[in-house]
Amino acid sequence: QVQLLESGGGLVQAGGSLRLSCAASGRTFSSYAMGWFRQAPGKEREFVAAISRSGSDTYYADSVKGRFTISRDNAKNTVSLQMNSLKPEDTAVYYCAAARNPLPPFYGSSWYRGEEYDYWGQGTQVTVSS
Repeated sequence: QVQLLESGGGLVQAGGSLRLSCAASGRTFSSYAMGWFRQAPGKEREFVAAISRSGSDTYYADSVKGRFTISRDNAKNTVSLQMNSLKPEDTAVYYCAAARNPLPPFYGSSWYRGEEYDYWGQGTQVTVSS
């Protein structure tokens, strides 16, 4: 089992940047694919980004592609989300998630919905003011 703790959220003006981090417990962090999701008030949870166990493969939602970058450091048991050019519509609670299964060659709908992820963090609030 793995426990996840997000940090780095906060209030930022539109156009600004934030870097989210997710620290994972346990010695097997490198055996998990990792993802970031977000949920805005009154909306469903939304996929943001995912990274493979080794970090060699990444997937992004179209809405964040070119602005957000996901990365991981297996030696430090952390996964990060660098968010640039933030927009008010990026406002949400951001969640880190871990999947025991490897990322597939095609990131399918069940992955987008979060169904393939086994562990979730508590979330960190990101608020982007206009």
